[in-house]
Amino acid sequence: MRQPGSLAGGDSTNDSLDEWSDLCSDYEDELRTAKRKKSSAYGIQPPKRSRLKAAVREVSSPSDSFVSTADLPPEKPPQVNTRRASPQHAARAKNANKNITADDIYNAVLSGKGAMVTVVDEWLDTYKQSRELGLLVLVNFLVQSCGCKGVVTEEMFSSQQHAEIISTLTKEFNEDSVNYPLSTPGPQLKRFKANLCEFAKVLVRSCRNSLVFDEYLFPTLLALLTGLSDSQVRAFRHTSTLFAVKLLTGLVEVAAHLSVQIQTLQRRYDIEFGKTAFEQTPERLEELHATISQLHDNREELASIMNATFRGVFVHRYRDKLPEIRAACIEEMGMWLKTDPEDFLNDGCMKYLGWTLHDKQSPVRLQCVRALQGLYKEKEFIGRLELFTSRFKERILSMVLDKEPDVALEVVNLLLLIQQSTEEGLTEVECGHIYPLVYASHRGLACAAANFLYHRMEWMAAEQKLKSFEKGAAAFIQMVMAFYIQCEFHEHAAYLVDSLWDVAGAELRSWETMTAFLLDENGIQDEEESALIEIMVCAVQRASQATPPVGRAHGRKILSAKDKKIQDQDRSRITAHFIPLLPQLLAKYSADEAKVTLLLKVPLCFDLELFSSAQGMSNHLENLLTQVCAIVEKHTDSSVLEACAHLVSSLCSDCYTFSSRAHTAFGQLLDTLSDCFNSYLSELLQGSADEDDVYHAAVALKRIGALSCAKDPTAWKLFDGCLQLLSSRVETTEVEVELMVSALKCAAFHLMWAKVNTVNSSLKQAEMKILKREVRSFCKVCQSCLSVTAAEIREQAFELLCDLLLLFSETSVRSEPELQTLVHLPSDSLRSEMAAFLVDYVFTDDEELNEVGEEAKIARLQKKRNQLAGYCKLVMYGVLDLAAATDVFKHYSKYFKDYGDIIKEVISKSKLINPVLSAKTVCLSLQQLFSEMLTEEQSKQDLGEIRDLAKRLAMSFGIDLHRARAPLVALHMDGVGFAFRASAEEELQNVPFLEILTEFSFKLLPKDRAQIASHVKSQCPDAALCWSPVRMYLRSLESRSKPKDHGEGLSAVTSDQNSPLPKRKRTTVNASALDSSGVHSSLTPVLSSTVLKEPSKALASGDHGGGLSSEPLSEDDFSTTLSTSLLPGRSQTSTRRLPTVRQADLNSHLTLLSLIDDVEEEEPDIEDFASDSSNTTDSQHLTTPSVLDTLFD
Repeated sequence: MRQPGSLAGGDSTNDSLDEWSDLCSDYEDELRTAKRKKSSAYGIQPPKRSRLKAAVREVSSPSDSFVSTADLPPEKPPQVNTRRASPQHAARAKNANKNITADDIYNAVLSGKGAMVTVVDEWLDTYKQSRELGLLVLVNFLVQSCGCKGVVTEEMFSSQQHAEIISTLTKEFNEDSVNYPLSTPGPQLKRFKANLCEFAKVLVRSCRNSLVFDEYLFPTLLALLTGLSDSQVRAFRHTSTLFAVKLLTGLVEVAAHLSVQIQTLQRRYDIEFGKTAFEQTPERLEELHATISQLHDNREELASIMNATFRGVFVHRYRDKLPEIRAACIEEMGMWLKTDPEDFLNDGCMKYLGWTLHDKQSPVRLQCVRALQGLYKEKEFIGRLELFTSRFKERILSMVLDKEPDVALEVVNLLLLIQQSTEEGLTEVECGHIYPLVYASHRGLACAAANFLYHRMEWMAAEQKLKSFEKGAAAFIQMVMAFYIQCEFHEHAAYLVDSLWDVAGAELRSWETMTAFLLDENGIQDEEESALIEIMVCAVQRASQATPPVGRAHGRKILSAKDKKIQDQDRSRITAHFIPLLPQLLAKYSADEAKVTLLLKVPLCFDLELFSSAQGMSNHLENLLTQVCAIVEKHTDSSVLEACAHLVSSLCSDCYTFSSRAHTAFGQLLDTLSDCFNSYLSELLQGSADEDDVYHAAVALKRIGALSCAKDPTAWKLFDGCLQLLSSRVETTEVEVELMVSALKCAAFHLMWAKVNTVNSSLKQAEMKILKREVRSFCKVCQSCLSVTAAEIREQAFELLCDLLLLFSETSVRSEPELQTLVHLPSDSLRSEMAAFLVDYVFTDDEELNEVGEEAKIARLQKKRNQLAGYCKLVMYGVLDLAAATDVFKHYSKYFKDYGDIIKEVISKSKLINPVLSAKTVCLSLQQLFSEMLTEEQSKQDLGEIRDLAKRLAMSFGIDLHRARAPLVALHMDGVGFAFRASAEEELQNVPFLEILTEFSFKLLPKDRAQIASHVKSQCPDAALCWSPVRMYLRSLESRSKPKDHGEGLSAVTSDQNSPLPKRKRTTVNASALDSSGVHSSLTPVLSSTVLKEPSKALASGDHGGGLSSEPLSEDDFSTTLSTSLLPGRSQTSTRRLPTVRQADLNSHLTLLSLIDDVEEEEPDIEDFASDSSNTTDSQHLTTPSVLDTLFD
């Protein structure tokens, strides 16, 4: 088959066009060649039509016929005598004009309101009356579907070659927009594409018994589609390729149906032929033989059409520049392979799927993987896929880490099919590529990996002759424990459980099996116990909450009534099962911090109403409370005490009738702890306590502080003792970190609960004054703690100050004026020390963190973020002045990665509070940075960093310049005033600040620019007007846009208007080649099917930009061939040489080229696809891009 890049050039434009017109006739040439081969293979045979008529005449009755008359091709229509038209013929022609038109079909496909079967039937009526007219209607419908305004007339269709028709249509293409129906965004695209594909499917189905074999409709239509698919106009190429491959899919289904008919009739013929001579019926044998011969002819005719379309469309377009075209080709290839394996399921076609696995676009890879799934689902295909599996298994395994989760998901499903269907399957090492994906953040991919893991476990259980998963969950639980331990992801059990939930939900809900393992004394080892407890707790939480873990929930999912019912049933089962067994588990593992912390989360998933409604639950509740109290008295770990506090908060909730019993139990626990602390308090204050006394007092306070989160501790009156202890330790500089941190927490919780009690009940003014005095005293102690050397004490004091100042602020009592007495405002010294804490300990890089692990760095950063957020809350709620935010704004650029989201939110909220004051605060932060720079050695680098900060802050003013007008003017006025403020040591040292202020000039309105410019000239001394910062600032006020660089002159932004600027870097062609290409004498665009050929001597002149290959592309040896078209390049030199009178023609031609894509192709060798980096598509081989094809990118 002749390739576009292999044609030799001629000297004249018309000769070149004639040569290129042969491309679209290659389709008919290949069909004729196939027919000649078929005739030589079968020898001398009677004509098909005569033999068919003879077979039909020999059929005795309709019931005896094996092929209905509808299945037989119709006879060719009789030739019309053109010498004189009869009145009847004129009437038929008049009625034909009223038949369906291209516009009718297009509107039906675009809207999708009518059934495609009806549309096709109406078109068939038109075609039956006049096949030329009917085919013309179909062609114009396809042209209109491409978004082209042109119309193919009857004269054009009968007298012009396909290449000439395509060239004419290209000139009449819609140049107003680069969009066409298949590229229109929105739901209309999906509807039109689906309807167009449905139209093609119904068209073939309606013609499968007759018109498919008329040797006119489909050969002619597919020949035109082949030419259009080779066009550089993207709309033509995309639409025609999609329609052609859909037609080919329909033809493949017809061919498969014919093969089944042939096999059925051949069996009947063999049965009839095997009978004795007495039983045989000669007429029957002759009838069957004629029918089988006719079906063979039809099958071979279809095969020739399919082969020509496959080589003319698919072989070129599966590597097209446009990923949508490549995806459509691969999707249909999957259908062909599955529908007609006799013709397609071979190594020659499977190689395309293997190559496309390396495509750079995820939609193409996705369609390729889905096509392979359809093949591996068929057991009879597995033998034919052995070579493909061995060749591309490594690539498929690497795709489980595809950057697109949807592709990786389908790859995992494909590997499961390979594992189940092939004899070799996957080795354990190969399966190891898939196992870690159960912890992926994409839930679909994780569930697919879990499905693979589940079936792998099931297969291993069958090999080890264990019980089936359906008969008992013990085998599954054991394997999950082993997998969880081996994977060493000990902190991600929630993700493993969520991944397995859909496929193994019944096994994970087997609470009886899990608790039996845990309560068995000789059952499992310690490591397995830890894994099982974590898996069990995560399964309990997943069943009761019905929500995926953090990172896997995409939006808020509303549970359906069915899911809600299942959730309630699971919670009831969990409660009924664990209420009697949980105290036993807590007692067994009470000494293990990690295990007991997890087990304490189980009661939070209970239906706690069951303690009140069910009978015999009082003993279980008493056992649970006893175990919780024992755990609190036994442990000092913060995680264990925090878990106990959460459980105490739930059990003491007033909504339950048993809450009084919980209050009593935990009240007694607090009595014991407070007595323990008070027994050591006097010795601690006197300084006579030893290390054991300090330890016991610290532990008691730590447990009280942990329980104070859930229960009111004010009744135990621990505040005074804690405050005295803190004051004595700060004054004597004796710092016991654990003791002081616990004392700070206990005192702070006392004040917080006192404020809550004040709101809930009316206190006297005297009591309020006492509370306010306590708050003031505690804030002084915390202020003293900000300067201690111990980081834990310092950070705890800062966090508690932020909480208490917000709790006792004016905003908190705004709705209750009677509580105004409780308002406490921070002193100036406290404000300054809190700001200094930010600068010293938050906005700083910890050098010691370089030696610790990544988890410690993340924990440290999170702690700093909490501290910064607490300080910012004080600013946003008015506890601190807005000017206090300067210490935050100054670090916006430098620490954007760590705190950028928090600082951005503060800037946004400050604009809502007071826009003008917020802008002045921004200016003040820049002024402070500039002043700090002046105190040190001034450098351009420091000034550049401040300018970068100013750029980032300027973007926070948004795009509504009228709304930001007053704040921006205030900012500039403050900045100008600061710049011309003279100091005692040096006059006008702040003038360089105007360079920083230029970053805000582009946000000003023109009226304000002039006003500020006049203000600058009035404030600036005459001698300073010529200084560089002043001139730069005035230029920024005069300009309409943001200055790119203060060092640029006007010459840098202006360009020669006579020389057009290219949109991107392009290869250039010398002037002689440009002149010889005939681009100025013709408006025909450079299309691969309508290109004007270059003279041979021009190609031999050494022009590397548009060389054409003289060798045809071989589909047998898959040689790498690069065929390129010579497009008119331009450079400034060659453009200036063009005559002025031809400039308009060039511009017109370039406008036409805006519709053109480069679709040059390169046949890749199979070895080129060994890795992702070797994936080559046409977008990588474009050496001569069109002038305006960026409209399509």
